[in-house]
Amino acid sequence: MSGLTEALAASRADESRRAARALLRRPLLRQTDDDFVLVRRHAPALREWFERNTGWHLLVDSEMARLAKTVAGAGDATRPARDVKSKQAFGRRRYVLVCLALAALSRAEAQITLGRLAEQVVLGAADPRLSAAGVGFELEGRDERADMVAVVRLLMDIGVLGRVAGDEDSFVKDTGDVLYDVRRRVLGALLTAPRGPSTIEATDFGERLAALTRELPPTTDDLRNQRIRHHLTRRLLEDPVLYYAELDEVERTYLTGQRAAITARITELTGLVAEVRAEGIAMVDPYDDLTDVRMPESGTEGHATLLVAEHLAGAADREVPVEEIHELLRRKAVEHKNYWRRDVADPGAERALAATALTRLLALRLISRTGNVVVARPALSRYRVAEPTIQETA
Repeated sequence: MSGLTEALAASRADESRRAARALLRRPLLRQTDDDFVLVRRHAPALREWFERNTGWHLLVDSEMARLAKTVAGAGDATRPARDVKSKQAFGRRRYVLVCLALAALSRAEAQITLGRLAEQVVLGAADPRLSAAGVGFELEGRDERADMVAVVRLLMDIGVLGRVAGDEDSFVKDTGDVLYDVRRRVLGALLTAPRGPSTIEATDFGERLAALTRELPPTTDDLRNQRIRHHLTRRLLEDPVLYYAELDEVERTYLTGQRAAITARITELTGLVAEVRAEGIAMVDPYDDLTDVRMPESGTEGHATLLVAEHLAGAADREVPVEEIHELLRRKAVEHKNYWRRDVADPGAERALAATALTRLLALRLISRTGNVVVARPALSRYRVAEPTIQETA
């Protein structure tokens, strides 16, 4: 019986770990998603863990599971929304279209066509405040239609819209339309801010964003320690690396005393393994499915990124101009011409390749960049190539 009990306990722990990882990977799950049943089964324990350790709320009902994650800081620009098909990062106009589309959907019927949604977005974009900010959208031409389709595909991926009939490519070509179901339950659960945007009086964007994400200040020592624990656990779960230098003195002191307990709790819940170095902590995923940016990765861009990382790791004691990266990739494009895509040898192609590589390294918190100067961060040292050691044989 003891063996059976242990086996059942291990099975429950594995299920709970899979459910937690599913929520971290995709904070909004619908009932049709693979791991939804596991999340519902382990909802009480997961809800208690996230509330106690991160301050994130978990809502689970018969239609969906929503982990209301809030970021540790609003200044990270390395995780943009991306086109579901092309993976191209959203620009300013597409972000505005997302907000206008959500506003239109909140007033829509149970079903809506892409053309009708686009008309509502055009009306919203006519707001003089948007025009004054330099944002315009009139649904003229293929580019604007493609922007609208990219927004709709993002909303479909999230689960706000469900395609009933039609094809988005026909809308881009102006030869057809698409019909969608509007999933109001999902739509209503998207916003995870501590307060509603309509309650904020500030007009400056930075001030509005700060007010939207501001949490009530702690009033006791226990609440202050809880806030620090939430902040540190969020960063260890969300950021590739947590550097001690980025923490204030109170946070560093707390982490020094509680590091083993915090990382052990994360490991027990998620299976992530703590890699502790002198400069900071990284929670490493042995299953490699909790990250949206991988390093290394196959393909021309992946190989180029690895070569740039190696070069910067070897120059960790100095600032590296971006032009030096361009020159490096020009040479490597010739050196690896039999393996890389042919177009990377074209004049100027090294700039796009360098931009992709540096964006990935920034997202992984392996480098910092100021203007046209790049500096290696401590975690990049793992990509430093050491001189080989030859052992003498007896």
